[in-house]
Amino acid sequence: MANDVWLVVGLGNPGDRYSTTRHNVGQMVVDVLATRMGEQFRRHSRAGAVVAEGRPVPGGPKLVLAKSTGYMNTSGGPVSQLAQYYGVPNEQVIVVHDELDLPFDTLKLKSGGGHGGHNGLRDISSALGGGDYVRVRVGIGRPPGRQDAADYVLKPFASAERDNLAVLLEDAADAVESVVAEGLLAAQQRFHAKA
Repeated sequence: MANDVWLVVGLGNPGDRYSTTRHNVGQMVVDVLATRMGEQFRRHSRAGAVVAEGRPVPGGPKLVLAKSTGYMNTSGGPVSQLAQYYGVPNEQVIVVHDELDLPFDTLKLKSGGGHGGHNGLRDISSALGGGDYVRVRVGIGRPPGRQDAADYVLKPFASAERDNLAVLLEDAADAVESVVAEGLLAAQQRFHAKA
């Protein structure tokens, strides 16, 4: 029987200073999923992360939602530790992260591939021994003008973006649930068509 547990990791940095920044959009999405399941995050005893566990659909697969308690660039260790603890294979790990190369308010889903310069993905791929996990890429757009990308991702969403942010987070949470319930291809067909 296949493992019915999925590990869903929201990337971001710890603390209030970063909680509303573009770089933390992955953590915002897993917060939406936790709220939907009526679950609270708690510190995990074997990994540098907080987790919330539940089944969005009674009798359906279990989701382990996770947020590293360290910085994004060191997400690999906690993700690997949680995958081992719960016995989750790489193909049932879903990483939700910000994506500079997609326009704001856009979602793309894929499995495998490189890290595209994203240090959180680089560290996770290294710790898992490869990049064969699912990515929910949440578009945050490119910085305007000559603004440095590192500065841009660590700034809060602009007021014009905040109007659509709640819908984007709900859509990304729907995409995670769709991957688990219907598979990646069906989820791609549904969410890529919206782009």
